[in-house]
Amino acid sequence: MHVLVTGAAGMIGRKLVERLAAAPDALGREITRLSLVDIVEPPVPQALAGISHRTAMDLSEAGSAERLIAARPDLVFHLAAIVSGEAEADLEKGYRVNFDGTRALFEAIRLEGGKEPYLPRLVFASSIAVFGAPFPEKIPDEFFTTPLTSYGTQKAMAELLLADFSRRGIFDGVGIRLPTICIRPGTPNKAASGFFSNILREPLAGQEAVLPVDEDVRHWFASPRAAVGFFLHAARLDLAQVGPRRNLTMPGLSALVAEEIEALRRAAGEKAVRLIRREPDPMIRRIVAGWPTDFDARRAESLGFRAEKSFDEIIRIHIEDELGGAIPNGG
Repeated sequence: MHVLVTGAAGMIGRKLVERLAAAPDALGREITRLSLVDIVEPPVPQALAGISHRTAMDLSEAGSAERLIAARPDLVFHLAAIVSGEAEADLEKGYRVNFDGTRALFEAIRLEGGKEPYLPRLVFASSIAVFGAPFPEKIPDEFFTTPLTSYGTQKAMAELLLADFSRRGIFDGVGIRLPTICIRPGTPNKAASGFFSNILREPLAGQEAVLPVDEDVRHWFASPRAAVGFFLHAARLDLAQVGPRRNLTMPGLSALVAEEIEALRRAAGEKAVRLIRREPDPMIRRIVAGWPTDFDARRAESLGFRAEKSFDEIIRIHIEDELGGAIPNGG
């Protein structure tokens, strides 16, 4: 099987590839070729070096997507995107990367299928940002998409294209609406949601973090480990069970910032909590105010998707996956 991963240098892309290296049977078929693409050349685990092809490419540039799809990958994980805060700050870049690049990829598959039969599975990284306030207490699968950010709008447009191209038999697609992924490893990025990870990751490492919103802010979360699991499960899912509504809201954990902080206190003590500095940011607060807070994800759960049930579990996963199983200096 030939697998293509766009956005392979990003956090989820790297972890997805690492999971494929650690569990070669994760997709149910042998991977014979792995194409990894991002705006910079993605890393490759040693276990997959012999079958991997790395490319630094901007999908929105003319001809780029066609060159990728000419190799006819059987499975496409489309993760390439810029994050919410950057898409809000730079309108042109957000639409070029998040929408034009996605449409170029979809169109390249359509044109390739016009030469001779070709129907790949395509798993698309969407977002709960496709929803906008006002919200019910729990957002059901049938709730309409009225995004209040450019990033959410770009993802919602791509979801519509995915559903239509799947309906027309151009590819066999499924959109995965990701919760906010927490705790993201590495350094802070430009995502408006980044502080949800920062206020846990940095204190766990003995460093200061900034909290730009109030502690009574509620949001929807899943760990990076759960996110990778979503994509692998979607790749193997019988999409006849999904039907024509091809975009699925993933399960997650609805929690307050205060509950994050209490879980940090249980894991690492008061010393870690004191490293969180309150510094209100009006722009972040405005963006976050329009985000959903809780979902009824029973449709995805009925299809076998799973996520964490507590922030204690999310912190434990971060410690296991990123900190070698122990908090530096004993917490």
